[in-house]
Amino acid sequence: MTTATTMFATTSSGHADVLGTAAVVVVALMVGTWLVSLVIGDASIVDIVWGAGFVAVAWASAAVGDGDPDRSALLVALVTIWGLRLAGYLWWRNHGRGEDWRYRAMRKRHGDAFAIRSLVTVFGLQGLLMWIVSLPVQLAMTPTEPAGIGPLAVVGVVVWAVGFFFETVGDAQLARFKADPANEGRVMDRGLWRFTRHPNYFGDFCVWWGIFCVAAETPDARWGVIGPVVMSVLLLRVSGVPLLERSLRRRRPDYEAYAARTAAFFPRPPRPTPPGTDADPTTPES
Repeated sequence: MTTATTMFATTSSGHADVLGTAAVVVVALMVGTWLVSLVIGDASIVDIVWGAGFVAVAWASAAVGDGDPDRSALLVALVTIWGLRLAGYLWWRNHGRGEDWRYRAMRKRHGDAFAIRSLVTVFGLQGLLMWIVSLPVQLAMTPTEPAGIGPLAVVGVVVWAVGFFFETVGDAQLARFKADPANEGRVMDRGLWRFTRHPNYFGDFCVWWGIFCVAAETPDARWGVIGPVVMSVLLLRVSGVPLLERSLRRRRPDYEAYAARTAAFFPRPPRPTPPGTDADPTTPES
């Protein structure tokens, strides 16, 4: 009993150290990014830091935790590959384009109060979400049992790979499509975009459920299921699909025809174009 109690206390203390360290990293990163945004007058940099922040959390958690080295290394690798790819892509896509329209609208609406409001509603909120979504990674960095990589982790890597493929290939296909002036005002319904209107969001969904499966080989990390659940809700119900769909439907009347034949999120073969709708694809996702 004494040995079991000691092991529980040690594990709990280890979790507290990892969770606390991750929180400090997130706060420092987001406050620093906010200060930079004030200097350059562009809150859009928070989108680039989103992916990179998860990488920082994963590495910091692994440094503090003393869990199984194989599982820790696998989780760090999966998060790092995903996070750096996302940060690099967003930097390439947004560099030189000015502040995103969402933040421009907030800046106009709040005026002089935008600086403080953005600290809370933009940088603070994204930092909190970053910490919550990454909980499976944090909680998996302390337990030493079970040792090694098991079948659930293998399943997780496969799910992660599917998501990374959809996100990376979908982004590349859209970027190539939009780079062609002949496609101005047209919808991207080729490649992965034939099967889902949001392959990048579906990719994110799979990536984080895959990471959770890897982490969940240790029972302690299963409490971190809130991470992929929160990510799923954000993508499906809050700032992902709904926000972009409202914008596209408002700006591009021909988007309805594309939406009628193409799955919103989970991929499936496209439906036949309904009679009376314009079959010409228009409107790339932005």
